[in-house]
Amino acid sequence: MRIHTEFLRFSPDDATSLADFLTEEEWPYHSGTQDREAVERRVAEGLYDNEETRTFWVLADGERAGLVRLQDLDDGGPMFDVRVRQAWRGRSVGTQAVAWLTGYLFTELPDITRIEGTTRQDNHAMRAVFRKNGYVKEAHYRDAWPGRDGRPHDSIGYAILRRDWLSGTVTPPDWHDDQRDSAVAKQL
Repeated sequence: MRIHTEFLRFSPDDATSLADFLTEEEWPYHSGTQDREAVERRVAEGLYDNEETRTFWVLADGERAGLVRLQDLDDGGPMFDVRVRQAWRGRSVGTQAVAWLTGYLFTELPDITRIEGTTRQDNHAMRAVFRKNGYVKEAHYRDAWPGRDGRPHDSIGYAILRRDWLSGTVTPPDWHDDQRDSAVAKQL
């Protein structure tokens, strides 16, 4: 059975609900813990909704099941953060959220050519969500994501191009350019 999802723009009046959401759940692939006062302060400072950032509640069957935060909206390659409550994980809410935010960004911001996202290497569910939505692995950053235990994890970067989204295709990066660079370097 498909879950009905909707997306509701965050309002500063939601500060308490956001603080509850971020502090009462376990976020195993996000480093550090959220502090209620810090969340409320960031809301008061406008950091969840401004020219560079927009935040949306993910409503699943009418319940606040997740959060989408769109960042770097003022440059050509916005990024995003998706969080899904534990009770809703594994039920396609994340997949639907990434499909929605991709369409939203490419529709609302006609000048952007790509959307980027990163996740920890061991977050297999999020990596599958990226692939299901046409995102392509573009980067592998070793020991770049701090874990709660202080141990670094690899970070994986994904992106989707506007032209691929419009055409429904997936264009992989040229992973063999090092071979061409090596041949040129030998000639120098």
